[in-house]
Amino acid sequence: MNQKKILPVTGNEFRRFGRIVTGFDLAELVTQMKTTPLPDSGTVYTAMDPKLEKLPVAKELEKEEFGGLPIQIGYCNGHNEQLNALEYHRSSELNLAVTDLILLVGSRADVDPVRNTFDTSATEAFRVPAGTMVELYATTLHYAPCGIGGAGFRDAVILPRGTNLPLEQKPSGTGEARLLFARNKWLIAHPDSGLQKEGAFVGLTGENIDLSSPEWEEGKES
Repeated sequence: MNQKKILPVTGNEFRRFGRIVTGFDLAELVTQMKTTPLPDSGTVYTAMDPKLEKLPVAKELEKEEFGGLPIQIGYCNGHNEQLNALEYHRSSELNLAVTDLILLVGSRADVDPVRNTFDTSATEAFRVPAGTMVELYATTLHYAPCGIGGAGFRDAVILPRGTNLPLEQKPSGTGEARLLFARNKWLIAHPDSGLQKEGAFVGLTGENIDLSSPEWEEGKES
């Protein structure tokens, strides 16, 4: 069995996918996030949470990280150990890990530009310690975080306002238009995910990565 590494987000390998964001007082955001729902199974995503958005740090992030563009602050919480899908936006996304969690990511450069497919063997896993905020670049494929060892996770998600809200009308074209799943959200699903029932484009090839598999192990920082 070939072992696969879960790498620390502080290592050099993460640099092509994003960066660690520092310089903000995130204490109130972390505290408020701990009151958000954590389902016993599955995940819950809320694009906008008024209690999170009214915190003083929201205006600071809007000004300094998004260049003054209106933002939304929501969360993705729950239990998850599988890849299931990968998405991207036309903008960066900030993620604040309230618990230790793992991000499964890939590069848009590895998406077949004709078939709009992505081989999951090109996916990489990064462990993000609790209290760490990361920026995922617009060129980074990502989806719901994974917990550690089956534990639940809480993750604050910060994006340009309107992202992930329902489309007024889904494009009927070909090419990349087939991937548009929500506002500012292009999604490629794995056939085992069941997301095709919701209209998602199925284009992930290879295994549906499962971090509970014994082939995955913690790696060391390079």
